[in-house]
Amino acid sequence: MTDNAENAVARNPDDVSRFVEHFAAQLVEAGLQRMPARVFAALLASDSGARTSAELSEQLQISPAAVSGAVRYLAQVHMLSREREPGSRRERYRVHSDQWYEALTNREAIIKRWEDALREGVTSLGADTPAGRRLAETLAFFEFIEKDVARMMERWRIHRETLFGPEDRP
Repeated sequence: MTDNAENAVARNPDDVSRFVEHFAAQLVEAGLQRMPARVFAALLASDSGARTSAELSEQLQISPAAVSGAVRYLAQVHMLSREREPGSRRERYRVHSDQWYEALTNREAIIKRWEDALREGVTSLGADTPAGRRLAETLAFFEFIEKDVARMMERWRIHRETLFGPEDRP
């Protein structure tokens, strides 16, 4: 399989496949489902950062339905974006160099909801009960992390630009 990006570098398909499967296994270890992990790794390993469903299905030797489920999940968690292929009804699925940043910062909304639920739990269970104290400690942890994530992401944007220059998105 060749990459659709102009000036794509020729690679040994077995080396690419080994990387995709190895990195996907690491993502699965971290809690991502197997098919979304494989699709994400395949997109990440392509020079263009984009593939159609048919290309992913062929590369990974999986069914179009498996690709569909994987990209649906990855789009929901902001790990890829969908775009129309020019002059076609086919969709391409794309990862960007800032996908990690986007995925992490989109987790902030989830953490806010968890914090709200934990506050309610502390109130419902009683702050002076063992369960209430455990929930309060969990809440304090998320509040602590939340403060540092915003600062860390701003530092990353500056550091990234120093290393790689301004983002060049299609």
